[in-house]
Amino acid sequence: MCGRFAQYRIAYEYLDKIGVQLPLPLRGGVNPEPIGRYNVPPRTNAQLIHWDLDGMRIEPVPWGYAPWWAQGKRPPAINARVETAATSKFFRDIWSTGRSIVPADGWFEWKTDEQNPKIKQPYFITLGSGEPMFFAALGQFQRGGMLDPRDGDGFVIITSSSDAGMLDIHDRRPLVLSGECAAHWMDPELSPAEAEELALGHGLGVEEFEWYPVGREIGNVRNEGAALIARIDDPLL
Repeated sequence: MCGRFAQYRIAYEYLDKIGVQLPLPLRGGVNPEPIGRYNVPPRTNAQLIHWDLDGMRIEPVPWGYAPWWAQGKRPPAINARVETAATSKFFRDIWSTGRSIVPADGWFEWKTDEQNPKIKQPYFITLGSGEPMFFAALGQFQRGGMLDPRDGDGFVIITSSSDAGMLDIHDRRPLVLSGECAAHWMDPELSPAEAEELALGHGLGVEEFEWYPVGREIGNVRNEGAALIARIDDPLL
């Protein structure tokens, strides 16, 4: 699962890793300042990289999606399981038209005490290399250069199963792609079947990540700043 993540670098730092070079083949411009978000919660806007009808864009899109026929019946989904997203009635349309990337620097999971579920310790999970990461995502977003979002715009983060030691924290994790695979995932020419093959077989392995305990302040969506990803020495679990 992914219910909170960090997205704090300058947009150019992410774009460079997926092969976007200057002069930028982008539409809509890029903010040269750091994004500076260390506590991105669901139902808020986050920077999303995607292809629009007039070129590649990086822009804020709401984290959460529901198809038109499901809107108002339940809260928007924030995650989609890689094992079923391509064929699920809920996601299959945007599997074809809305493959996108969430650039990120890590995500948070809460480890729960088996004896007392009320005791939870947050962990920050990031790449051991210190490089940016790219979450595979699906979304509905602006088309054809429109400036204003449409009703129903939003995205979900695709998740896969955890393994090895990461299972101790949570059994699901974001599907993280390399820069090369991230660019391929967004390619409008990639067929839905090829995209499914990429998603099922080319996510980064758990050995690429490291994780450590952080303070419980991350649990409050009003908290922000680099201190939220600082390692603590006295975790509850």
